[in-house]
Amino acid sequence: MAARLTDKQKKEILADYMESGSYNATAKKFGVSDMTVKRICQRDSELLKKVEQKKEQNTLDMLAYMDSRKEQAQGVIDDYLAAVANPEKIASAKLSEIATALGIVVDKFTKNMPANNDGMSKILENSQTLAEILLRPVVNRDIGDFE
Repeated sequence: MAARLTDKQKKEILADYMESGSYNATAKKFGVSDMTVKRICQRDSELLKKVEQKKEQNTLDMLAYMDSRKEQAQGVIDDYLAAVANPEKIASAKLSEIATALGIVVDKFTKNMPANNDGMSKILENSQTLAEILLRPVVNRDIGDFE
């Protein structure tokens, strides 16, 4: 039979759970089962309210922080897009690097687009053309060569 936890240990478990939000992590830290941690936490309904309020406040704080940095983040994104589009860098990059960068940019820009977006549909329909251009680069070749 396992030893009973002292009130001090239970308070430490509660405090750790409140910080981590994880029964499993807290259980490992204190050498008890996750069910023990869950049972201790559920007995203190006030704690559960505090944990939920803390999570909500953390989310609001993070959203406010992100919003306050939006302009700076947009500037960084612009700088990176300019670097990715630099013809000298493209010329010296490996095909796999170009494909990876292009894939990331397309993925991020299309992630939340509506499915019926005609412009993106046309881009995706022409992905084979893009692959051909990347696989067989020729000086002064343009997309019209593939139409």
